[in-house]
Amino acid sequence: MVRSKVLQAGDLNALVAALASEQRMVVVAPNGTVNTGLVTGDQRQVVATSTSGGSATGPMRQGPVRAKDLKSARRRFVPPPGFENALTALDSGISVLVGEPGTGRETHGVNLLAHGREEPVLVQVDGAVDLSRWEPWPQGVHGYLVMEPPDPFALRAWDLSRLEAPLAKAGARLLIVLADASGLATTLEDHLGTPVLRHLPPDPRKVFTAHLAEFCPDKDMRAQLLRSLGPRLFDELLRAELPPRYAAQAAGAVARLGASAAPSCATVLHALAHAESMELVARAQEDPELLAHLVSLSVYDGLDRGVVVEQAAELLALANAGREQWPGAQRLRNQGGRQQVGAARQRTLPEILRAIGAHRGQQPGRDATDPVSFFWPTVGDAVWEVLCRDHTDLLPLFHTWLAGTGSEPVHVARAGKAIAAMAVATGGRTLRFLRHLALVPWPSAAEMAAWCLGATARDPATAAKAEDLLEQWSVAPEAALRKAVAYACRSDHGHFTSGQALRLLHQLVETLTDDAGDVSVVAVVAEVLMERFMVGDSRARGAVLARMWGWAGSGGVPSVLAARAFPAMAGTDLSWCGSQIVADAETAACMVHLTGHALNEATTYAFMREVLLTWCCGADDAAQPDPGLEELLKGLTQAREPGFLRWLLAVERGPDSMPGKVLAERLLTVWRSKPLASNTD
Repeated sequence: MVRSKVLQAGDLNALVAALASEQRMVVVAPNGTVNTGLVTGDQRQVVATSTSGGSATGPMRQGPVRAKDLKSARRRFVPPPGFENALTALDSGISVLVGEPGTGRETHGVNLLAHGREEPVLVQVDGAVDLSRWEPWPQGVHGYLVMEPPDPFALRAWDLSRLEAPLAKAGARLLIVLADASGLATTLEDHLGTPVLRHLPPDPRKVFTAHLAEFCPDKDMRAQLLRSLGPRLFDELLRAELPPRYAAQAAGAVARLGASAAPSCATVLHALAHAESMELVARAQEDPELLAHLVSLSVYDGLDRGVVVEQAAELLALANAGREQWPGAQRLRNQGGRQQVGAARQRTLPEILRAIGAHRGQQPGRDATDPVSFFWPTVGDAVWEVLCRDHTDLLPLFHTWLAGTGSEPVHVARAGKAIAAMAVATGGRTLRFLRHLALVPWPSAAEMAAWCLGATARDPATAAKAEDLLEQWSVAPEAALRKAVAYACRSDHGHFTSGQALRLLHQLVETLTDDAGDVSVVAVVAEVLMERFMVGDSRARGAVLARMWGWAGSGGVPSVLAARAFPAMAGTDLSWCGSQIVADAETAACMVHLTGHALNEATTYAFMREVLLTWCCGADDAAQPDPGLEELLKGLTQAREPGFLRWLLAVERGPDSMPGKVLAERLLTVWRSKPLASNTD
């Protein structure tokens, strides 16, 4: 190999280094003619051939790190943990840097190689280059960065040893950057005999600060921007696991939005999520695997990775099975030329997560249950907006897929909210799919529809359509539709006030019969009444009890429902019941009636009996009598309900340790002292 020895550092050196390993000749002749072409400037000649007489394997791809990129990378660089130790190890001439992709490894490597030089000349070498044949340029280049060799174990210690002398002579260093894997660092260090450095991502808050200072040099303006972002800045915008690139994007968004007005954290998150969602959907729309995982994560963000992966697989399988049913599913089918399940090279989950802008939260002792999330919490909602605007042909498929969600409450809630997100994003047009979804023979389908109805009722554009469905379904013959209405009345499913919820529940109760299908509706209504009672204030609780008082006197299924629901309600808060009996005559009369009604029903007597015994037990242990309990039992004695007499006799005949025994004996004496009312009919 022949090389000119007249070389000086300068801009041309980077070009020379980039061509040095290729089989070509470069001639630069001042004021001369080369191949009939006039060239001006300095004169150099470089002839590059393959090394050691080996056969040519094609051009070796490498090129200079552009000056403006290098300057930017150095100016905004935040040293990651262990940077000083890495600099020391780099002095050995050849080193390896391992770290998670997407966490700033390349920027770290560039700054290691450039450290200590005002105008460093760096060359990036393609990982596919065969380092056993490659050699550095004798001068003019300070550092070589080799990114991602496909098989680092194909290198041998002697391959790198061969490069040590020419690197030392040229005053250059070589850094090989690899994706980290379990045990890789230790194994490589033993295999190659060269220092292996571990890259850890820098603090995203420091990266954000560095980039914000670049975008907004005015210190007072930066302080004002940070104040406007408020306390949510670090919890939502700059999470600890945020990669450097995302932290830099956040700084850019803050500076851009702050140029016209002081932005809130929510405003910045919205802007970032909008841009991110557009990019993610565009990247995934021609890739079934990515699109399925992107949609799955948009629904189940923050849940176990096993859930996200399983639901993505379910979506792909559904799309492949329904080839004619959903024309829009074409994008989600495995096609020729695309990666398919069982292909020789199938992407790993970390690769998929990086491609859809997400990460897996590592937790000790957990693997499949590690949570998976977008880096910003609002990206999932933004993805639905893009899909509903640009890919409406996929929406029927998504509804069918979500209808098959498992029965875990959190999964059902996420699926229902995703269905609501589609309805809101389409102005309520997708609500036409909701009836079919609610009628799917799947245990959680009705509750998913309820989540959707409750959530869309908060949105002005869809509220009217959602309310129309609730009114129609509350009197529909299909039990599944009425169950959906009942679930929607839960306080955590929608925006309904206690009065609105009770009105809808009353409409449902009026439809109830002894039909077998209505049994499930009764159970749901009782569950919702219980939930409303538990979370409501005194006024809301009183309204629930008053509504059940009316049902208790109506006979039929509503009467049974009141008897079934009241013991559970009373048992949750005996203290509140006692205070209300003393303070409010109307509530006291309501509780007396409902207690006697529950004791009269054969199927609910045992439940009400236990509630009263528990109340008596607390009263027996107290230093003072319980006025609420005594008023309740006094009212029951005056009402002379047969179920209450049954309770009194059971307590009287029980062992001496039975709670309320003294009180029951006294009340029985009062009961027996009064003659039976004559029958005047």
